Amino acid sequence: MDPSYILIVLLVIVALGLMALLLRRPAPGAVEAPPAIEQAALMEAVRNTVDVQVRESTQALLANASAQGELLHNARSAAMNADAKNLLDPVSAQMGELRATVAALQNTYEQSRGEAQGFNTSLNQRLTELSGITTALHGVLNSSTARGAWGEQQLRNIVELAGMLPYCDFKDQATFENDELRQRPDLVVRLANAGSIVVDSKVPLAAYLRAQAAKDNDAVYRAELENHADAVREHVKVLQNRRYWAQFERAPEFVVMFIPGESMLSDALRADPSLLADAMKLKVLVGSPVNLLALLLVVSKGWQMFKVSEHAGQIAKLGKELHERAGTVLEHVAKVGTSLESTIGAYNKAVGSIETRFLSTLRKFDELGVDTPELTEPRTIETVPRVLAPSDRPASRAAQ
Repeated sequence: MDPSYILIVLLVIVALGLMALLLRRPAPGAVEAPPAIEQAALMEAVRNTVDVQVRESTQALLANASAQGELLHNARSAAMNADAKNLLDPVSAQMGELRATVAALQNTYEQSRGEAQGFNTSLNQRLTELSGITTALHGVLNSSTARGAWGEQQLRNIVELAGMLPYCDFKDQATFENDELRQRPDLVVRLANAGSIVVDSKVPLAAYLRAQAAKDNDAVYRAELENHADAVREHVKVLQNRRYWAQFERAPEFVVMFIPGESMLSDALRADPSLLADAMKLKVLVGSPVNLLALLLVVSKGWQMFKVSEHAGQIAKLGKELHERAGTVLEHVAKVGTSLESTIGAYNKAVGSIETRFLSTLRKFDELGVDTPELTEPRTIETVPRVLAPSDRPASRAAQ
């Protein structure tokens, strides 16, 4: 217990005892009590003394409690600050990493945005150029002569892509006549068996071009596609009547009708699904650029096989001659190896003789005190030429 509390309690007990003695009545025969006013003064003095002691003790207690509270508050504040720091340091580090990540993402976004803007600008420019080229091409294709020239150029490009130029004759190179009319196909593909395939590229495209110009009007667009399919069907009949295959001795009984655009054929088939089957019945194969390229690649493969079979004897002769020449070269190499081996043996013998007879005499000059330059001593050659194994040599010479 705090000593201040004990002191206060003792003072209170003493004051109460004094008050009790003063208030006790005197016994008979005792000394007369002092006047009442002195008792009151004494009580007042005791009360003041007690008040002073209590006030001082209370102030001391309050000061002590305040100091202890301040220490406790400081300790708890320090502990709380340490705990808060321990809790907030990882968060602060994560926030720093987050800020760095956000900054990197912002930089990446800005770079990507700039690249995207540049790409969009380039794309818009290309689209504008493409639109102009498309408009110009549409205007050019409105002319039948220009359409024919464009189709012929497409045909030539496909022939070049297939590597078939040496085996193809274009219309300015091939002209055939029969009893009724003078035939001039756009392309004649020569086969390896001396046969021929005729290709015609004069397809009417006027209705197709009108359909492309009327895409905003669905009814007109569909009607023009049907007109396009009808025009293709009529051209099939024209080619069937020309009977190009009859002009050649070894030609398959069909003619290829080349359409220079995939969409041109697909739109015609969409408007008239039976067009392809009906054309085949009339011995006309309707071909797009992809189909014609596949056909020409097959023909090119046939020419390659024909060339190999045609020159098979010559290839065998060249192989035999090459084998014999390889045997001769290997024999020469073996002779060179033998010569090198004998040369190395002679060299090593010469080095041995120099070391035992010649250098030993020269070293005696040093022993006699003659100032002579240092001599370079030759070394023997340990490496020997590699000998060809018998299995590595061709047997043609032995057979001969």
